[in-house]
Parts: sequence; structure tokens; C-alpha cells
Amino acid sequence: MQYWDAAFAFLVAMAVAAALTPLSARLAVRVKAVVQPSDRGLAERATPALGGLAILAGVLVAAAIWMPPVVKLRHTAGTPPGSGGTAHTWAIVAGACVIAVVGAIDDARDLRPQWKLLGQVAAAVIAVEGGVVVTDVTLPFVGSLQFPNAGGALTVVWLVGLMNVVNFSDGVDGLAAGLCTIDGIAFAIIAFDLSVSGAAVLAALTAGAALGFLFHNLYPAKVFMGDSGANLLGYLLGVVAVLGSVKTGVVVALAVPLLILAVPFLDTGFVVAKRLKSRRKPWSADANHFHHRMARIGFSQRKTVLYLYGWTLMLAGVAIALRFVPYHPHHRGQYDLGWSLVMAAILLLALAASLYLVYVLELLKFRNRRARELRNLDPDTSEHEIEEVVNRDIETGEFERVG
Repeated sequence: MQYWDAAFAFLVAMAVAAALTPLSARLAVRVKAVVQPSDRGLAERATPALGGLAILAGVLVAAAIWMPPVVKLRHTAGTPPGSGGTAHTWAIVAGACVIAVVGAIDDARDLRPQWKLLGQVAAAVIAVEGGVVVTDVTLPFVGSLQFPNAGGALTVVWLVGLMNVVNFSDGVDGLAAGLCTIDGIAFAIIAFDLSVSGAAVLAALTAGAALGFLFHNLYPAKVFMGDSGANLLGYLLGVVAVLGSVKTGVVVALAVPLLILAVPFLDTGFVVAKRLKSRRKPWSADANHFHHRMARIGFSQRKTVLYLYGWTLMLAGVAIALRFVPYHPHHRGQYDLGWSLVMAAILLLALAASLYLVYVLELLKFRNRRARELRNLDPDTSEHEIEEVVNRDIETGEFERVG
């Protein structure tokens, strides 16, 4: 029956978001929440934002029907006293409304970074007060790490961080919504297996709302989700990760969300590191995200999105395998050698595929195209000079579009 609840929540959230997205676009035009083409974006024409309000509506309707008043978490031995075994749905929903409204105001009025951060923290604190708190994390091959006193603060940092991670990834038509759809489905599967049905339903309706919006957001996008949608989806996935895996105390607790959310995390980590290296503010805007770099080496928007969808699906599959492959029997501290080797092979294959995708499809393809372009511009250029120019372009990431 709980599986059907998740399925119906997914479908209703999808239908509501799909039906209301055009209305949110009209509202965006009226309040002038319209994204204009710019050098650091891939938008080709003025596009209304506020699609996040339609996503919120889908989440609210589905949650009102199928979310239980209290999300009961899986009981685990050794849970710290006072950590609580429940999370209140009203708090999760209230936090969602707060961050969506703050994001919508930012879409229309362009809030200063400190005010946006304050809104994100407020939403996270509401969720924490409602029981979305991590007090211990279990790591594969390491065991349980306890932090009962710092759990609330760490959870706020996690939720705020994930809001920004999803927001940073929202730079090309269909990308953020598609990634959140894939991630939400993966979280739902794992949460059901961990017997946290409330978290599974929340993950399913989050995925459904994202998919409903995606119908209007695929290239060429008719509407953008804006900060109202990106922050909302990041918040919801963060809550789902805490309730559906991290707080269950199982051996894959932290590995699951990090794998499922690896693509936006890697993208954000790369961009922030590059900004810090250049002595710029981490939140400053630029054009060095994965999708920007892929556009500069000749990828179309559709191909960029499909490339990143595929990468996300692969890593989500690894996370699901990490849960379902029986490499860790129920006996504490023991591992099955045969299945552990299978799991290690799956992880190595995913790592090799990720390195291949990053190097061959991005760097190597650029290297070949850039070298060919330089030869065409000046046939007398030596191979050594071409190699120097290409290596410099790859190192800085600042080069013109080729191909």
C-alpha cells in the first residue's frame, strides 16, 4: 500500500506542477521575474522564471494527501538519547514554503547574497526543529561517527549547502529538474528498502514535481524554475537524504546521498575551487560550470543535458547497488568476500567511467578540436606551439567556443 502511496504522490505532484507551470510563467512576466540572455548563461532569449512556485504547488498537494503527519524513522540500536525517531511533516512543508517564497522574491527583485543565505538558514532551521536532525553517521568499513550535540548545526549546513549545489547546477535547459527527478526516484527506492516509507513518499513526490516542471523546461525552455525552484528542490532532496538514508544508521548512510548527488556536488566543488583560486567570492557568478565548459567545446544544450543525465543515472545506479548487493551481512562487522569484490568492481567501473567522461568527452575532445582550429588558422604553427596553447586553454578553462 505504501508503494502505491508513493506512486500516486509522484503522479499527482507531476500533474499539478505540469498544469500550473504555464500560470507561474505568466505571473513571472507580470512581476518582471524574467531571465535575460547573458554572457555567463546559456539562455538564448528572455525567459520567465518562477517555475518553482508550480513545483511547490505539486509538492504541497501531494504531501497533503499522501504524506503522514509524522515521518517515522527506522529504529537503530545505539541511537543517541534525544535524537528522536520521528520528523514532523508540517515542519518539512513549512521550510519548503519559506525557501520557495524567498527564492521567488529573489527571482523578481534580486536579493543580496546575505538575505538569500538568511532565508536558506531559516528554512533549514525549521526542518531541524521539526526533527530533521543527524546525530550520527555510519560509514562503510569505518563504523558509526557520533555528534549528538552538533547534529542540528551540521544538518543546517547540509541543507543550505545542498540548496546552493542544486541552484548552481541550474544553468541549462532541463538540467536541474532532470537531475532532481533521477535523484528523487533513487532516494525513494532506497528509502523504501530501509523501511522509511514517509521519506520514500517525500522523495517520490519531489521527483514527480520536478518531472512535471521538466515538461516545460526542456530545450528550448518555455520557463525557468528560478531560485524558487532550485532552492526548493535542493532543500527537499537534502531532507530526504537525511531521513531516508543518513539518519537510518545503516552502513551505506553517507555514501548513498553523496553518490546520488555526485554530479551537482562535483560541479559545485570544481567551480568554487576555481573561484577561490582566482581570489573571487565563492558565490560570484561565472561561466565555468560543467555545462558552460561543455558548450564551449561544441556540445549542444541537448547533448550536454543527456551527458549529465547519463552520468547521474550511472552514479544513482551505483548507490542503489551499494544498498542491494549483499556485501555486508546482518552480522555486525562482517563482510562477504565474494559480494564485496562485486561491489568493489562496480565502484571501480563507475569511477573509471566518470574519469573517461570527464577526460575524453570534455578535455580530449576539446584538445583535438582546438588543435585542429589552430592549424586551420595558421598552417605554419608548429606542433609544439599548438600543444602549448591547448594546454594553457585547458588549464585556465578560459577559451573561445570551437567547432
